[in-house]
Amino acid sequence: MAKRMNPIVDFVFKRIFGTEENKDLLLSFLNATLKPEEGNQLKEIMLVDPHINADQVGDKASILDVRAKTKTGEQINIEVQLHNKYDIEKRSLYYWAKMFEGQLSEGEPYRNLKKTITISIMDFCYLPSKSYHSVFRLREDTENFVLTDNLEIHFLELPKLEFEHQETSDLQVKWLLFLKADSETKLEELAMSEPTIRKAVNVLEFLSQDAEARRLYEMREKALKDELNMIEGAKAEGRAEGRAEGRTEGERQKALEIAREMLAEGDSPERVAKLTKLPQEEINKLKQQLH
Repeated sequence: MAKRMNPIVDFVFKRIFGTEENKDLLLSFLNATLKPEEGNQLKEIMLVDPHINADQVGDKASILDVRAKTKTGEQINIEVQLHNKYDIEKRSLYYWAKMFEGQLSEGEPYRNLKKTITISIMDFCYLPSKSYHSVFRLREDTENFVLTDNLEIHFLELPKLEFEHQETSDLQVKWLLFLKADSETKLEELAMSEPTIRKAVNVLEFLSQDAEARRLYEMREKALKDELNMIEGAKAEGRAEGRAEGRTEGERQKALEIAREMLAEGDSPERVAKLTKLPQEEINKLKQQLH
């Protein structure tokens, strides 16, 4: 029997939630995550770009997200991430902004802009919150009222699902436990408790046995591992450079403060670089920021 695929790999996630025949699974997941008020649950959804090209699967830079639009025009994007690529908050805001801006054609009024939601499912801890589900909106600092509901960003951190969540009746938690896929026994328990999860488990089992799906899955796994190696390599190189310079982060920050003061007093970038032992390029950037 072929090894079961990992549903948190973006290729598998998209095959489970981002296809026409499985839109009921996507609706179930979205209603469980967005938690709309009673009577406002999503009943229809239109997939945006549901296709997966072979060249996307093998390209470590490609993003196999699930994009959808509601009946009222709201935009929703779901991305799964196995590894910490850093600057995730900026990355999420950037994708949100691209989707939000992309709604308008030239000359269209701003009132035509619809609510845009991004959901990041992460297989690692990132935010300081203890909660596995964090939601961000635009709120006023003092009185806490919402400026607009057009922005909504969700982070779902799978490792923060504590043991006490294991026996929950909450459908969102059940979906996240399905994505964690800790064991065959746990998957069977989840399938027994919820019809949509039963279907998702069946889809996962079918994909795991399908030769072509297996080939693409292994291509995607390799691409993601290559990306992780690049990230880890860059981190190791940065640490090595830091050791070579013989400076702690505190010492480096002190050197930057001195550089700013010297530049503000009119010292040349060349002299500042020579005295602080900071890279010339970094000094030039500091000077641009000061001006």
